[in-house]
Amino acid sequence: MNLIPSSRATNTFVSAYEVQQAVTDSIDQIPNNAKHVVIVGGGFAGLNCARKLAANPNVRITLLDKNNYQQFQPLLYQVATAILAPNNVAFNLRGTLFGHPNVDVKMAEVVSIDLSTHIVETAQGQQYRGDFLVLAAGSQPDFFGTPGADKYSYPLYSLHDAELLRSRILAMLESADRDPSLLAKGALNFVIVGAGPTGTEMAGAFGDMLQSSLKSRNRDKAYKDLGVDRAQILLVDAGNTVLSTFSPSAQAYAAKMLEERGVQLRRGTKVKEVGAGHVVFSDGTRVPTHTVIWAGGLKAVSLSSNLGIKTGHGGRIDAQADLTVPGLEGVYVLGDFANITGKDGKPLPQLASVAEQSGKCCAKNILLDIAGKPRDSFQYFDKGIMAMIGRNSAVAEVGEHRHELHGAVAFAAWLGVHAALLSSTRAKIEAFVEWAWDYFGAARGDAVLDRTEELQINWENDGEECASAASAANTKAEKAS
Repeated sequence: MNLIPSSRATNTFVSAYEVQQAVTDSIDQIPNNAKHVVIVGGGFAGLNCARKLAANPNVRITLLDKNNYQQFQPLLYQVATAILAPNNVAFNLRGTLFGHPNVDVKMAEVVSIDLSTHIVETAQGQQYRGDFLVLAAGSQPDFFGTPGADKYSYPLYSLHDAELLRSRILAMLESADRDPSLLAKGALNFVIVGAGPTGTEMAGAFGDMLQSSLKSRNRDKAYKDLGVDRAQILLVDAGNTVLSTFSPSAQAYAAKMLEERGVQLRRGTKVKEVGAGHVVFSDGTRVPTHTVIWAGGLKAVSLSSNLGIKTGHGGRIDAQADLTVPGLEGVYVLGDFANITGKDGKPLPQLASVAEQSGKCCAKNILLDIAGKPRDSFQYFDKGIMAMIGRNSAVAEVGEHRHELHGAVAFAAWLGVHAALLSSTRAKIEAFVEWAWDYFGAARGDAVLDRTEELQINWENDGEECASAASAANTKAEKAS
């Protein structure tokens, strides 16, 4: 650990004697001349970089993240729809890196970085400096300036988001079951913004969830007084297709499977405004709802705008072919925090596989730097893309040449690939057990509403004040332009 006081002196210290005693044995195993790598972000990119570097005893690593766990973002929607438990998709970073004495994990939020000196400062005032700096800080929702979206919608990009959304969905079901008159106020109107993989998978799982919860009137765990025809799931996207990065046949299949699950597709439609109890579309349609799920896009976390360098698309840092930042020595940028160019010259998508492979390539290049050898260019191995639509329904385009799979075969392939990406054998087994229980079990219904504050809704407030403010802001902007 290279912890630097606020005076930025070069000596190291540990602020708490107990912490120093806990790490002394590990530090003693590390050579004094070991190169220090500071990694900002413990997601797929940062974690895979740390793992590969940790195999070299002549390197010591400090991994900084605001959480003490890695979250498996592709499965967050399954937490939101009560298929998986939170501990099935989140893994303790120290546990994942157990057995590597040259790795020091610190739960801290990075707020500023001096790229020339490689000094990283946290919200708690601590500073770390490394011989190499790896920026893999991740992403956050991009609301594209939509009035009210940041305040009233439920994004789905973190474990906290997924748990909060799950509670909100359950709160809506419980509220409508208790008082059916709330249906007229949009209690069971669910709007999903964005028809990419996140939005499409959420819509499909949500359709399965509602059919299971509402149709099974004869089951003790069902909502007996509600009919599935009273609930509405609207999937809204500004584009004219769902899963725009997939082939036309995959898009058509996905749309059909969603419609079979009761999902209403609103293609070619933008969300103009989100209020406390409504959403307004670009065609003027106003829908009463208290659950707007935002899957409309990602941008780099705000840290990228504090680095003093120019950012690219989505606020991300443009990476060179070897994953370094142009003009900076020993600074690498990875994962959702970076724009990494593929073979076609276009930025690669924000996928777990891109982050994983870039993390491993970064570690290799740092070791080449230490050895005084030239770095390698990042070559992304395209394994394909896939999306789950629901039970026995998925689409997959495998390999660089995009061999297509639809239906049950793609469903099985999706399960296998996502289980393989999980961080531990225990996680893989637990996920398969949960999936099997969901698939073969009689019904869901064990989801617990543990955030009762989501029941505290002012049903008389449909966000008129927000709507008026948003309208005034839009009018002002139009006049200014």
